[in-house]
Amino acid sequence: MTTTPDRVGVLGGGRMGAGIAHAFLLAGSRVTVIERDDVSAEAAEIRIGDSIRRSADRDPALDVAAIAARLSVDTDSHVLGDCALVIEAVPEDRALKASALARAESAMPPHGVLASNTSSIPIGDLAGFCERPARLIGMHFFNPVPSSSLVEIVRGPASDPEVVERAAGWVAALGKTPIIVRDSPGFASSRLGIALALEAIRMLEDGVATAADIDAAMTLGYRHPTGPLRTTDIVGLDVRLAIAEELERAYGERFAPPPLLRRLVAEGRLGRKCGRGFYDWNEER
Repeated sequence: MTTTPDRVGVLGGGRMGAGIAHAFLLAGSRVTVIERDDVSAEAAEIRIGDSIRRSADRDPALDVAAIAARLSVDTDSHVLGDCALVIEAVPEDRALKASALARAESAMPPHGVLASNTSSIPIGDLAGFCERPARLIGMHFFNPVPSSSLVEIVRGPASDPEVVERAAGWVAALGKTPIIVRDSPGFASSRLGIALALEAIRMLEDGVATAADIDAAMTLGYRHPTGPLRTTDIVGLDVRLAIAEELERAYGERFAPPPLLRRLVAEGRLGRKCGRGFYDWNEER
């Protein structure tokens, strides 16, 4: 039976990084999260601890103290020296991700696997910043990570097939389902998800229907668990904008972000994490 690596590193302790750390901690791994400064490190530790306690509320058999003891948070990437897997989970910015991957690769063992949680940037592009591109893959987790059942594994042009296969086994050990896709901008999930979301935003912009009714068309008519606008609020409007801009560069006008999306991001209406996007999340709370 495949198990997760004994030591896992996560670059970035925001919503996605914290969720990835949570998943590996519950599966039995020791996890080290790297943050940019002490303030961010403290916030990441609190975020992950809260997430573990919420899981324990649903499953009293979980030993919160034992799980928390396997977590460490640091600001120095050199502590990744014995990690079999390091996952980059910094914001969806090409330069930021390239820098984070290069720092991690220089610290981790040569036989380790380096993964990016990018949702749109081709792995082949990021591999250009790595000395061992055969050890680099995409591991695209979905938000919220603890309850999501899918992980998209992206096979880069230089990725070693054995590394891809090993990553799929680790994902299965997390209790999630891996899908393996060929490297291309947006991969499979983001390319499909963004296409639906952008058209829903254009419909809202054109006054076709309210956000709630557009979402109901998909949840009730097509049995989607969540509508495209509500999903965009959960993912983050800023994240969706960054993905759309990446896909527009690759595929052209069909992925151009609607003016409404740009305006809401400029106004700071980023979705659930800020309390307001297409929906008012403060009212729901």
